[in-house]
Amino acid sequence: MLDIAGVAKRFGGRDVLRAVSLRIAAGEYVAIVGESGVGKSTLLNIIAGLEPPDSGKVLFEDEDLGSLDDDARTLLRRDRFGFVFQAFHVLPHLTVEQNVALPLVLRSFVDAKTKPRQLIASVGLAGREDSMPRELSGGELQRVAIARALVGEPKLVLADEPTGNLDQENARQVLALLREQVKAHGAAGILVTHSEAAAASCDRRYRLSATGLTPL
Repeated sequence: MLDIAGVAKRFGGRDVLRAVSLRIAAGEYVAIVGESGVGKSTLLNIIAGLEPPDSGKVLFEDEDLGSLDDDARTLLRRDRFGFVFQAFHVLPHLTVEQNVALPLVLRSFVDAKTKPRQLIASVGLAGREDSMPRELSGGELQRVAIARALVGEPKLVLADEPTGNLDQENARQVLALLREQVKAHGAAGILVTHSEAAAASCDRRYRLSATGLTPL
């Protein structure tokens, strides 16, 4: 499903990514571990088509992201990718249900209620559909973010340090939930983290360093 082939990136004369290659099949959940500043978020941005590599390719379902124009990449992210971030990015003026439904609303789905409510229940927030973000804990906000990432049935889920703002118990619950939901939806998943404990929830683990990507 996802084929990263020889991706390299330089910033300010420094190699941030060097010949990174990785293949991920549908249903696989893969962790990329590395220290802060090693290029994890840069790699995720390249996979998402937000910035181009200096060399190498990213192919999603055999389509080279580098061959797409900006509009096509935007539609690809909207329709086929799901994102979960450390900072939640839950909109404070929308209810839980409105936040989860937002990707469907942007795609003009006629029924933007049934699927969001199902996902809200599946992440353990049944009965909180009308709650505002200010009424939720950090762990609950991340559950909303996971439901929102999955509501459009993406083929690829990208999670960037999704437990960085959570305590140990909430982090454990969110990691288990993210794995469960990625598997249940048959998506390919990438978890980017500095924590080897978080990476342990994944099927395969890799370390990103200045020399490239190596299996753990």
